[in-house]
This record gives sequence, structure tokens and C-alpha cells, in this order.
Amino acid sequence: MSAPIQSYRDLIAWQKAFALGIALHRLAGEFPDAEKFGLVAQIRRGSVDVAANIARGYGAGNPQDYLWFLKSARGEIYKLDTQLLFALELKYITDEAWESTKSTLDEAERVLAGLIRSLR
Repeated sequence: MSAPIQSYRDLIAWQKAFALGIALHRLAGEFPDAEKFGLVAQIRRGSVDVAANIARGYGAGNPQDYLWFLKSARGEIYKLDTQLLFALELKYITDEAWESTKSTLDEAERVLAGLIRSLR
């Protein structure tokens, strides 16, 4: 039996989102300097926003707001997916980096989708 949820940090969705954020933040640091204020900034901001929205929703105090923030987090995941496709097509990341990151992204989205379904 799993331990009771006492904090947003106990949520598997948040844990996956946090790990995704760290991975994407590091990956974006490998992009060309010319992207510092473009894709790098967007990916880094989005990578933090996924976990932050899950935490914010958890603390919102009512189910409707919680669900809204979780859906916002899912939207950020989709946006990150698109930004990473741009990075792949522009050859800022390798196919291997794409596949690894896409797997992490998909897992975070899958767990988040399950949390959203459980609240409906």
C-alpha cells in the first residue's frame, strides 16, 4: 500500500514532472548560443511550469482549480513536445536525445492524464 499524500511532492505526477524539468533544463543548455533567448528560454520556462502548475493546483484549495492547473500542466507538456520537435528538426538535439526525452515527456503526460481522470 502506498503512503498517504501529504504534499504535492508526494504526487507521482509532480515527481515525473520535476524529473522532466531537470532533464529538459539540462538539454536546453546544450543548444546553440543563438537560441539563448529563443528555444532555450522557452523550454526552460516550460520545463519548470509543468511541475509548478501541478504544485499550484494541489494548493489551490478546490477541485475545479486543481483540475484547471493540471490541465495547464498538460498543455505545457504538449507545448514542450512541439518545441523539442523544432529542436530536433533544427539539429539542436540528436535523434537519441529526442527519443530519450520524448520517452520521459510521454511518461510524465501519461501519469498526469491519470491524475486528471481521477479528479473528474
